[in-house]
Amino acid sequence: MNRHRSSASFGSRGSFNQRKFKKSGNGGHYSYPKSFSSARRFSAGPKSELGDDISIFIKKAAAVLTQDTYAPHNSFADFDIAEILKQNIANKGYTHPTPVQDKAVQPILDGRDLIGLANTGTGKTAAFLIPLINKISNDRSQRVIIVTPTRELSGQINEELHILSRGMNIYSSLVIGGANIHRQISDIRRRPSVVIGTPGRLKDLIERRVLHLADFGTFVLDEVDLMVDIGFIHDVKYFISLLPAKRQSLFFSATIPPKVREILQAFVTDPVTVSVQKQNTPENIDQDVVRINGRDKVDKLHDLLNQDEFEKVLVFGRTKHGIEKLDKQLTMRGFRVGALHGNRTQGQRQRILKSFKQDEISILLATDVASRGLDIDNVSHVINYDLPETYDDYVHRIGRTGRANKKGTALTFVE
Repeated sequence: MNRHRSSASFGSRGSFNQRKFKKSGNGGHYSYPKSFSSARRFSAGPKSELGDDISIFIKKAAAVLTQDTYAPHNSFADFDIAEILKQNIANKGYTHPTPVQDKAVQPILDGRDLIGLANTGTGKTAAFLIPLINKISNDRSQRVIIVTPTRELSGQINEELHILSRGMNIYSSLVIGGANIHRQISDIRRRPSVVIGTPGRLKDLIERRVLHLADFGTFVLDEVDLMVDIGFIHDVKYFISLLPAKRQSLFFSATIPPKVREILQAFVTDPVTVSVQKQNTPENIDQDVVRINGRDKVDKLHDLLNQDEFEKVLVFGRTKHGIEKLDKQLTMRGFRVGALHGNRTQGQRQRILKSFKQDEISILLATDVASRGLDIDNVSHVINYDLPETYDDYVHRIGRTGRANKKGTALTFVE
C-alpha cells in the first residue's frame, strides 16, 4: 500500500505543506544479517569507538511483560506530603511509585543528600520534584535550582513541575540558551522558587551577577554523565564552588565514570544512594542491523520509512550538518519530518518536539544530545543512521523506543 506523508515546514508556527511521493522500486524491503565479517566497515560518517563487531547491535526482543513486576514498598498516600500534591500526582496518572520514586522520595523529604543511579525513563524527574515541591509548599523561603545538560530536558522538567504543583502557587524560571535572555533576567529578579537551566546560560547569568547560587538551599544535578560527556565538567565544578555550605544536594546519573566521581566528592555529604539502573539494553527492544550493500543511504532509509509499521520513528545522526542535510532530503521526498540539533533556535526545537509528540510529524531526526532525557510516547522505531560514538550512546539512543512495557525496534545502518 502506498503511504502518503506531508512535509513539515517550521518557518512559521503550525504551517504544513502537503506533498505526495512514490515508493522506491524495490518494494521497500530490507535485510537483517545474522553474522557479518569483521572486515566489513560500518556506515560512513564520523569515526566511532565501537569497532567493527556488529553483533552488539543484534538482539531479539523478549516477550513484553503485561504488567510491572516491581512491588513498591510505599504508595503515594504513604508519603507525608500536601494533599493537593497527592491529588496532582493522581491527576498526572501516577498510580504507584516507580522503583526510583519508591526509594528516593522519602530520603529527599527527610532532607538527605542523594545519589540516584537511574536511566532516563525510570520516573526520576518526579522522584525529586515531588519531595521538593512539598518542601517549598511547607517553607516558602526555600529555593531550588536544577541543572540539566540539554534544553529539551530542562523544558520537560519545567512542564512536569507545573503539572505536579498546579494550584500551589509555586513559580519557576526556565533558563536555557536560544531563548530571550532579557526575559530570563526579568524572571530571575522575581525570585522564583525553582530555577531550571542548562550550564551555559546559568553561567552567563551568574557572571552578569543576576543569579546568585548562595540564594538556593537545594541543588539538583541531573544527567551528570552526559554533562561531563559534552564538556560541562568545569562549569559544574564552578557551580559547586559557589553553593552555600548548608544545602541539600541531589545527584542523578546513569553511570559514574571517574570524572563524574570527582564531582560527587565535592557535591554530596553523607548521601543516600539509590540504584535502579536498567539492564544495558531493554529486553523488549528488537535490535538488528540494516545492510546498505553499496546503495545510497537515503534511498535505504526511504524504503524503511515507507513501510506501514514505521509509524513513529526517531532517526539519529552524528553531526548537526548531517542531520540538517537529511532533513532537507527527506522533506523533498514528501515525508513528515522535523530535526533537532544545536543550530535550531529554541523556539524551533520546542515546536518540532511538540509536533512529534502530538503526531503532527511522524519522523524526528536528532543528534545524540537529543537522545538523553527525551520522554516521548509510542516511538515505534529508532534508526541509527550514523553509528553512535560509544556503546553508552547506543543504549541511550535505543532507549527512546520500547517504553512503558511496549515492544520497540532499533535498527543500525552498516555497510
